[in-house]
Amino acid sequence: MFMTQKIGVVIVAAGSGSRFGDPIPKQYHMLGDKSILAHCIECFARHTAPEFIQVVYNPAHQHWYQDCTKSFDDVLPLPAPVAGGDTRQQSVLNGLRALAHQEPDIVLIHDAARPGISDDVIERVIAALATHSGAIPTLPVADTIKQTDSRGVISRTIPRESLQRAQTPQGFAFKTILNAHQKFEGQEFTDDAALLEATGLDVVCVAGTTNNDKITHKNDFGRAQSWADMTNKEETHMPQEEYRSGTGFDVHRFAPGDHCVLCGIKVPHSARLDGHSDADVGLHTLTDAILGAIGEGDIGQHFPPTDMQWKGAPSDIFLKHAADLVRKRGGRIVNVDVTLICEQPKIGPHTPAMRQKVAEILEIDVDRVNVKATTTEQLGFTGRKEGIAAQAAASIALPRQ
Repeated sequence: MFMTQKIGVVIVAAGSGSRFGDPIPKQYHMLGDKSILAHCIECFARHTAPEFIQVVYNPAHQHWYQDCTKSFDDVLPLPAPVAGGDTRQQSVLNGLRALAHQEPDIVLIHDAARPGISDDVIERVIAALATHSGAIPTLPVADTIKQTDSRGVISRTIPRESLQRAQTPQGFAFKTILNAHQKFEGQEFTDDAALLEATGLDVVCVAGTTNNDKITHKNDFGRAQSWADMTNKEETHMPQEEYRSGTGFDVHRFAPGDHCVLCGIKVPHSARLDGHSDADVGLHTLTDAILGAIGEGDIGQHFPPTDMQWKGAPSDIFLKHAADLVRKRGGRIVNVDVTLICEQPKIGPHTPAMRQKVAEILEIDVDRVNVKATTTEQLGFTGRKEGIAAQAAASIALPRQ
């Protein structure tokens, strides 16, 4: 717990969850052995005292709220929840005002529909506030972004390298964000960071996590349930695990084309990679590393190049298969590291999207994925720009036999 400063928390749980399509608001649905809201409360309680955690709710949900928090009454006595407003912005302001008498130094503002928040993300936000007025967790945008006109016709492609998906908790100096909310009361902003942007103050981005994506629709709940199951398994079985590592190496030559697929991302280039599938050298070598860690041979044994059903196939199929084999054995992927070896194309601008894509395929946090690149100083076939090589390492935790 950070004790050098007083940390306030506002958890916004006032929404009706109409898009979730269920009579029970999503924040009160059970995820494992506790509600979505309870998951959030427990995580933030590890970083501040209970009296600094202010929940903003809908008074019409009183009975659900009581059921959700009754287990905290003795061990984690929370202040009474405050009613939300007509908008999220007004709800946050109500929460900040209720917290003001505690005089926190900083405040973390979090959406209750993000139960996958983790300690490391919270700590990164708090650490960034030592040098910035605001800090928010974000994820790089992996997909190509198109802007369209009123007819749905594409008007331009927006470069994604500088784009980030915002998450919560968003952290701020308490007085700064309270003043900003009061200054812009009645106006509409998409998130709390936007208020500081409007005042000209800096807000820095820190690494978020895919587990922290917002639950909006019913089909999002399955992803969150998988996270909860994995978390419970980690808490229950960690002492009985053994760790294994595996490595992979792969090479593909260039062929005529206009892009390469690398770690699941289309990278513009004057050539493509030649292979039976989409020739994604990054995912191929990572698949081999994971298979190696669990003693399951190599990619060619599971997906023979002589089998025509894999001709032109996307390589995420192979990587998902390797990850599924780990899960079937009750294991988990601890971390993976991929190195792409080439003179061209330039890999650096695409590594954030590559990390995000690999994390999504493996269903792990993006901070457990590393993708980097190097050259061979113009030596060998990669130095002659004849192709790309890749090597990878994977760490796996399996139940001890």
